[in-house]
Amino acid sequence: MQQIKVLIADDYQVISDDIAEVLSSDTLFSVVAQASSGFDAVKLAKANKPDLVLMDIEMESANAGIKATERILEMFPECKVVYLTSHATDKIVITAMATGAVDYIVKGVEKDVLLQHLHRVVEGKTQLDAEIQKVLISEYHRLRKSENSLMFFIKKLGDLTPAEKELVSFLLQGYKIREIANLRYVEIGTIKTQIHSLLRKFECRRTSEVVKTIEELGITELF
Repeated sequence: MQQIKVLIADDYQVISDDIAEVLSSDTLFSVVAQASSGFDAVKLAKANKPDLVLMDIEMESANAGIKATERILEMFPECKVVYLTSHATDKIVITAMATGAVDYIVKGVEKDVLLQHLHRVVEGKTQLDAEIQKVLISEYHRLRKSENSLMFFIKKLGDLTPAEKELVSFLLQGYKIREIANLRYVEIGTIKTQIHSLLRKFECRRTSEVVKTIEELGITELF
């Protein structure tokens, strides 16, 4: 098999050199460049056209590696990026993997484990660590749930009367029941009746649930 050209991006030179040393013990890999920032990673990727990039996340900024990965994959879609970082919060993992990277490794793994990961990446048989898989699966289910909620709410929009739709608009703006009644020149009881109908249609117990869901789904402009 032809040697795999590797670019290492890490702002700690000692760590970068350690990674390079590990890779040098495997004849499959050839380290062609070492970057100390996301900016340099993009520049060196452009110059060296690596097959594989080992990317830290926090370098000159908290998400420098993520931004660099986006740029590199825009230029070289066939390049494979593996995050090698000390950060493993759910939010960072999800954001990082959304860039199109193929693996996410937390620093501190044994040398043999790192090489196993990289060999699987090269062979197209990436196997994410269990904890990373758990985070991504959880996010997948969250998105599916959001998608179902979005379809449900959009479908229910057609069931709303003009008055109920206007009521939702007022609620989204933070108005209270008495304020809405005054603005519409109606009795408070009328607003309460409309709210009861609204909650029944959206299958919610409180108006705050309706408002929160609409905001989370990003469909406030429909009201």
